[in-house]
Amino acid sequence: MGSLFGNGDVRGIANTELTPDLAFKLGKATGYVLGKNREKPVFLIGKDTRISGDMLEDALSAGFMATGANVIKVGVLPTPAVAYLVKAYGADAGVVISASHNSFEYNGIKFYNGEGFKMDDAFEDEVETILLRELDMNSHISGAKIGKCLDADDEALDKYAAYLESTIDVDIKGLKLVVDCANGAAYEVAEKVFTDLGADVTVIGNQPDGTNINAKCGSTHPQLMQQTVVDKGAFMGFAFDGDADRLIAADELGRPIDGDKIMCICAKMMRERESLPGNMIISTVMSNVGFHKFMKREGFDVDITQVGDRYVLDKMLETGAKLGGEQSGHIIFLNHATTGDGILSALQFLQAVAISGKKASEASDEIEIFPQVLKNAKVRIENKSKFYRDPDIVAAIAEIEEELGEDGRVLIRPSSTEPIVRVMLEGQNVEDITAKAQKLARLITKRFS
Repeated sequence: MGSLFGNGDVRGIANTELTPDLAFKLGKATGYVLGKNREKPVFLIGKDTRISGDMLEDALSAGFMATGANVIKVGVLPTPAVAYLVKAYGADAGVVISASHNSFEYNGIKFYNGEGFKMDDAFEDEVETILLRELDMNSHISGAKIGKCLDADDEALDKYAAYLESTIDVDIKGLKLVVDCANGAAYEVAEKVFTDLGADVTVIGNQPDGTNINAKCGSTHPQLMQQTVVDKGAFMGFAFDGDADRLIAADELGRPIDGDKIMCICAKMMRERESLPGNMIISTVMSNVGFHKFMKREGFDVDITQVGDRYVLDKMLETGAKLGGEQSGHIIFLNHATTGDGILSALQFLQAVAISGKKASEASDEIEIFPQVLKNAKVRIENKSKFYRDPDIVAAIAEIEEELGEDGRVLIRPSSTEPIVRVMLEGQNVEDITAKAQKLARLITKRFS
């Protein structure tokens, strides 16, 4: 891929970087690419609660229709809802207008194919080529060939909610739960799902005003959810991000439970239910060493990918794994969904804890998450990847790894956007790994700044 698509989406500050003009051109380009193999392709569009959503939705829709494509607008719904509904409505592609966990001034556009999976690199490359070369595709469509907005029934939210409710088979009636919707795309559907299932739900972050999405709430700021769990004496709490594809949970003591721990606990449930082929789980390089020690002790196999949910999914499809995800709370249950889904993850985690017969704190405490320290080494941008070949740095890394042994690790990653090399250490002694991380970062800076 080139410079337009990031991790599967086009993202930027709305009306400055991601403008209506760009959205219109993006709509024309994608409408043209899909229209080459089918007459009047149908795009299903969902969005989160950002103030710029309406503007970009209208511009994008105009681009689709200018190429002869039709549009179904399903309104404010989570990203995974679009991935599910694109099949339910028989659409050719799904489109989500959201910048996920970013603050409200940002927005983004991502695409799903007719099966609910993210569009592949070939599609993105072709669209990007059209845009970067400023090619004007299908500029003379007219008359009956012009696309239109199709009538969407009022049941999109209900269809998605019913699907989510069907994925859990334990009784949660009366359970006290706290749900933080991040003032985002889940602000209606999450409450409906847990209420329909009979839980006693306290909902926060469900008053979106267009500018408060992810603002001191949701999975990137779960502290309010954690405190509310304690105040309400709740069984558990859940916090989603702006487009509700991520989950951070909290136990009854208000302590956070991240994606690593959620996957550990859900893996045990799936193995017991014989729904985890080969006892295989996919994680990224960011998963904690404690996650790996637990998985090894419990007899699970872990395959590791680079950071990014698209890489997790690719590896799952390659290996046949049915559970994969990231420490950040983006978890894919491939038996149920084609992408990460925060509400689905909450339901599966709730089910796993209920089946275990334990409190959330007891299940969580079975996994020891090791302290993690991150330091940045400032380097010249052309030197970001050269540290791999520097003998002094290689030797320093090897020395640290030997000292940490199986109770720690070193991970060094060049930033994709900044002239920075990120030095991350995990281990049992915070002061020790902090000193080691600082020393290594200084060495990298000295050699390559």
